[in-house]
Amino acid sequence: MAYVKRIVCLANSFKIGGACIAGREILSNGSYGGWIRPVSARPTAEVSFLESRYPDNTVPKLLDIVDIPMVKAVPHNHQTENHEIDPTKRWVKRGEFPWASLSALAEHPTSLWINSDSTSNGTFNCMSDAEAASLNTSLVLLKKQSFTVEVGSKTWEGRTTKTYRGNFKYKGTPYSFSLTDPVATNVFASKDEGEYPFTDVYICVSLTEPWKKDNNRCHKLVASLITNPPF
Repeated sequence: MAYVKRIVCLANSFKIGGACIAGREILSNGSYGGWIRPVSARPTAEVSFLESRYPDNTVPKLLDIVDIPMVKAVPHNHQTENHEIDPTKRWVKRGEFPWASLSALAEHPTSLWINSDSTSNGTFNCMSDAEAASLNTSLVLLKKQSFTVEVGSKTWEGRTTKTYRGNFKYKGTPYSFSLTDPVATNVFASKDEGEYPFTDVYICVSLTEPWKKDNNRCHKLVASLITNPPF
């Protein structure tokens, strides 16, 4: 049976073929529910621009309040927040969530899931698919008083591209995750390599599905960087 979920958009992150959008539900009584991740019916689950656009052809931005037509809940392993969208219906913007109210949505987990493994350029940014299967969440919103965007580069098959990482500590543990917020990375695309500090920001951290190109490890990403004023 079709239904509509109203969410505060807390991530609109790059994903191959489209976007990974997520947010917290706003319930009919005005209180806040759990996380919602709209997904498509495609095997890779990304949401395309055509599927997420508003009637005026714009797409959700961070802190938009959005009504999203859904078909069914489709939890998958640790990504319990997934709901399949109705691709035949448009999303509707209902307003904008105030920055001053974000603290009500910030979370305080004991850790960022399992800190067991790191890639060559990250810190505690991945885990095995078996470890991830023991979890039942894949999204968290953190308020950070100290956060750094690290702009670097990598060369592959003779082509050099820029890289963007989010570096921070949480409960004393250092983390370095890929930054996949396209609005934020676009801002830093023209900047020199180096570290750019921020204070008083919110970040949405997401745990991906297993990545076949990396021995099925699941990666932790900074899916959004929410600043005031916004980028």
